[in-house]
Amino acid sequence: MLRHYWRALAGFLLVVTAAPAQTGLTWEQVRERFRANNPNLAAGRVGVDQSKAQEITAYLRPNPDATLTLDQIDPFSINPYRPLGNTLPLVSGSYLHEREHKRELRRDSARGATAIASSQLEDQERTLLFNLRSAFVSILHAKEILRVAQDNLAYYDRVLEVNRTRQSAGDISEVDLGRLELQRVQYESDVLNAEVSLRTAKIQLLALLNDRTPLEQFDVNGKFDFSEQITPLEEFRAAALDARPDLKAALQAVEKSKMDHRLAIANGSADPTFAVDFGRNPPIPVYFGASVTIPVKIFDRNQGEKLRTQLDLNRTQALVQAGRAQVFSDVDSAYATIAGNIALLRPYRDKYLVQAAKVRDTIAFSYQNGGASLLDFLAAQNDYRSIQLSYLNLLGSYMTAAGQMNLAVGREVIP
Repeated sequence: MLRHYWRALAGFLLVVTAAPAQTGLTWEQVRERFRANNPNLAAGRVGVDQSKAQEITAYLRPNPDATLTLDQIDPFSINPYRPLGNTLPLVSGSYLHEREHKRELRRDSARGATAIASSQLEDQERTLLFNLRSAFVSILHAKEILRVAQDNLAYYDRVLEVNRTRQSAGDISEVDLGRLELQRVQYESDVLNAEVSLRTAKIQLLALLNDRTPLEQFDVNGKFDFSEQITPLEEFRAAALDARPDLKAALQAVEKSKMDHRLAIANGSADPTFAVDFGRNPPIPVYFGASVTIPVKIFDRNQGEKLRTQLDLNRTQALVQAGRAQVFSDVDSAYATIAGNIALLRPYRDKYLVQAAKVRDTIAFSYQNGGASLLDFLAAQNDYRSIQLSYLNLLGSYMTAAGQMNLAVGREVIP
């Protein structure tokens, strides 16, 4: 029996050793999966393709018209066997000639619509990437909080073991030991809450990736830290003016409005229709004729569309100014948040974390040797826990603000 037990244990260890270790996805890998699999982006790409298809329609020439006529059919003729004896056949064709480059202007307007659709797709991707980055950061944040909560729980369990030994030796009362054991529920709650937050963040990220991977098999890895160096505000502003796709779409809308106004003016001009016909009229064996039809633009000269497109041009130009103001507002707000977070993170990292750990260890040592009260010991434990959580929450706020800056600029400027 013992031999079988050792064989089973060896086989289990071999399987565990041979199993590949779970590797987390990096931010770059998550972003590539998102671009490949997100259904909203896929639908946006189809919309761009639809706009390209409309370019084909806009550039089509008018179809010519063809007419076949049989005139003077006499079913009541004297000779009932020849009802088509006096029929006159006539074949005619006509074609509308568009003047003032209407077809080219329609094509250019459709191309402008495609450019706007492409920029709007980039803007949609920009917003969704911010949501993706926020979910990615939430996972890193939850993992750090879970790690700290587990460390705190393990530390507190070691403290409890020491104090159980002290209580057995009569060094502390049973009531004090009970109060210490009751305090453990707070650390257990921290671990459970962190696990729930981690699972929730993974669910949000998997939804954006359109991925059905089980949560236990999905993980991400990345830097959860802050950088003290920050680019000057003016550089962020300049980068945003160059990269923001919504501002680019507003500028493209101005160009399309100009093209639409030119098209409205061109549509106010008259387009002639050229026609030619062939027929026979005995004793004339065959003849042909030609005609030109020109609409007389007296009442309808497309005045309404001319005015509408001019007003639309004024509107889009105003929207460009509003877009620039929004860019500056977004960048300035994100910059202020990042600067404020860095100003708070520095003293936490350089002073408060070290000081809280030192105070906790000192009070714990004093309490175990009878030099500090139970209340002092519990207060020191809570202070250390609060400082750690505050630091991690500040780090999460910093990384969220960094994602907000990337959103405001329109590209990744803070990795």
